[in-house]
Amino acid sequence: MRYPSFYLLLFLLFGQTVLSQEDIKEYMYTGIDSLYREDQVYIGVTFNLLSNKPDAVSQNGLSGSLQLGFIRDMPFNKRRNKAIGVGLGVSIDTFNQDLFIGEENDGNTTIFSAIPEDINADKNRFTFYTLEMPIQYRWRTSTPTKYAFWRIHTGVQLGYIFRFKSTFIQEGNEVNQTDLPELNKLQYGLTFAFGYGAFNFQAYYGLNTLFNDDAIINEEMVNLQVVRLGLQFYFL
Repeated sequence: MRYPSFYLLLFLLFGQTVLSQEDIKEYMYTGIDSLYREDQVYIGVTFNLLSNKPDAVSQNGLSGSLQLGFIRDMPFNKRRNKAIGVGLGVSIDTFNQDLFIGEENDGNTTIFSAIPEDINADKNRFTFYTLEMPIQYRWRTSTPTKYAFWRIHTGVQLGYIFRFKSTFIQEGNEVNQTDLPELNKLQYGLTFAFGYGAFNFQAYYGLNTLFNDDAIINEEMVNLQVVRLGLQFYFL
């Protein structure tokens, strides 16, 4: 009977190289999942910015985004505080600005122009819906029984815009555009999130432009890139 006790003592003394004493106590209780994952549903709310704008274009009013999705967590170290996350989600992005998007009378040529200051527009914005796939490196201070912890997530995000609508409204006139050949439907960018518990700061920086090189305003390419800054909430 002495030998099992001796080995248990060695384990408690030297096991700290892998786990803390608090973690060891947690694992000794029955029902604790030592192979846990942080599979998570996420909801994001952000303020949206347009970078790399032409000189004639500016944002006005509030622009925002709502994201919803799920990320599959795949830990790759013994402590399981480091992981790769791959997810799938959708987002709705709205931008209020003074870029008018219309079309010529032939219906085949898109018009991009800045709305003059003397034009009274009740609304001018575009909205798009995107299917997103985040791919993340994830670090956290979690344990199998610790559900509030610090986290840092960073990686890339792929997106496919499956619906786009530009709307211009003034008294007696409304222009809607939904089919733009100049739209870059495939979007990709860098992501970063950090925080504690359910509340986390998040940022996204689009690496490619929203429109292709055929989108021209005053002989200058439109070249808009999406930036998001806001909060992300995680739920197990």
